[in-house]
Amino acid sequence: RALLLACSSVWRASALKHLLWRTMPAKAGKPMKAGRPKKEDGPKKTILKKPAVPSTGLDAIFKPGRVDRSVVKSATKMTREQWLRHQEGMAEAWPLPSYMGGEKGHTQYRDETYHLITRWTAETEIEYRPHAKAPGSKSHLRYEKYSKAKTVGAALRLGSYPADWCWDYERGFIKVVGGPVRDEPLDISKGDAAAVSNVDKAINTWYVRELAKMLDMKPKELSESQGWGESVHIRALRLLAQRESKSFLEAADREGRKITDQQVLHVLKRWPFFRNPWRRNVMEEGQTWVFSDTLGLLRDRQGDVHLTAPTRRYPQVAELFARWLTDRLPEEAKKFTFTSMNVNCNYAAQIHRDNGNLGPSFIKAFGDFSGGTLNYWAEDAGGKLEALPKSQKVTFDLQEGLALFNGNCAHSVEPFQGSRYSIVYFSLGSYARMTSEDQEKMKKLGIPLPRDGEDPYSLLRPPAGYGAKAAIQKSKLPPFRFYSKDKLDRQKCARKPKTEAEVKKITANRLQPENA
Repeated sequence: RALLLACSSVWRASALKHLLWRTMPAKAGKPMKAGRPKKEDGPKKTILKKPAVPSTGLDAIFKPGRVDRSVVKSATKMTREQWLRHQEGMAEAWPLPSYMGGEKGHTQYRDETYHLITRWTAETEIEYRPHAKAPGSKSHLRYEKYSKAKTVGAALRLGSYPADWCWDYERGFIKVVGGPVRDEPLDISKGDAAAVSNVDKAINTWYVRELAKMLDMKPKELSESQGWGESVHIRALRLLAQRESKSFLEAADREGRKITDQQVLHVLKRWPFFRNPWRRNVMEEGQTWVFSDTLGLLRDRQGDVHLTAPTRRYPQVAELFARWLTDRLPEEAKKFTFTSMNVNCNYAAQIHRDNGNLGPSFIKAFGDFSGGTLNYWAEDAGGKLEALPKSQKVTFDLQEGLALFNGNCAHSVEPFQGSRYSIVYFSLGSYARMTSEDQEKMKKLGIPLPRDGEDPYSLLRPPAGYGAKAAIQKSKLPPFRFYSKDKLDRQKCARKPKTEAEVKKITANRLQPENA
């Protein structure tokens, strides 16, 4: 009964207060609406976050976060004097990677480092430089533990992660001494889940985050915008190549200069290549694919002629490669036209003919490699490839220049060491089947298309053939042309510097990326 009386009193007091509030006169100028009272605006309360308290347990040393210095000090077993003695001769025995140019890395890792680390497996055999990090820090204690690892899988289990591997690799603290290394990063979404290791998962998660960070995107946005045949890695790297190509083009417009070899090589290194199973004619026996993409027009197996998906999704990559050539065309080759570009990576093509091309092709190789020269049978008029006279081939060093040749004649690439990229500029014989829409897009990319009725032998004469069947040539044109790098570099650029307003206008009129 006492509880009921108390509740009744509280209810009556609340009701009276509410009634009084509803019947109070409103302030002048604005009638007050019935309802719950509005809170008065006042100074907002500042909620202070407590500073992170450093962990004090020994196990915290091997976990993310700050650790109390007293814990680090008590766990350290090596004096600075002992550590300095360990460093004697280590810089010579454990040099920095050659691509670092003698400078230690930072938290923004090099492209070469990403290229290497993302191809490691759990079984990749590694060796750590002994006692590489100075005592007195959490890094030293962690390193002393995980540097005992002999494989990448063991390093992960001992508390190191992909970011640690990049940091240590760029400082010469870690090197690969054996075991398997992949040709390209593993796409775990397409692999057998049972065969995906913890190392694969760790590298994939970290790498996707790194790529998304470079693009100012979220990892989810990358996966949602993938095209056909693209992994998240491929999508991200191609977006980076597109962005960098656009930047290079704008800089060239602004300064009125040519696209450089270094810029083309940069984009080629960035571009992740498609494992192309269709180019059977260039493959050695037993080979099932090559790294090769086509930009520009392509004739598919149904006979349809169209712009390829990579061209539409990453148009400024195609524009950059096209402009590299058109800015350098020598006077006698100014009328060269093309519809397509074969972009190739790290394969030596066996002897073959590019049947179906219209007119000659230009070819240039980029990269840091030795070997890889182009063999060309300039007078090949057909017949069995194995019957061609080996002594009659012409050899081009494509690192040192640009070759104009007839792709319908036999050619091959010598074996090489290093990273070799090549771009072949050519015209499809069936180019006239392209749509008017694709034709307009090609013009926006700066690709000079063949004209109706174009003579395929206006730059190079037809092949004469070999031996007794060789035809007498009346044309004074050569069967091939080669332009040295020095001559190409001396070629004046016809473009003039542009103002910022003009650059913006050019950029706005460029072919925009499609979600193809």
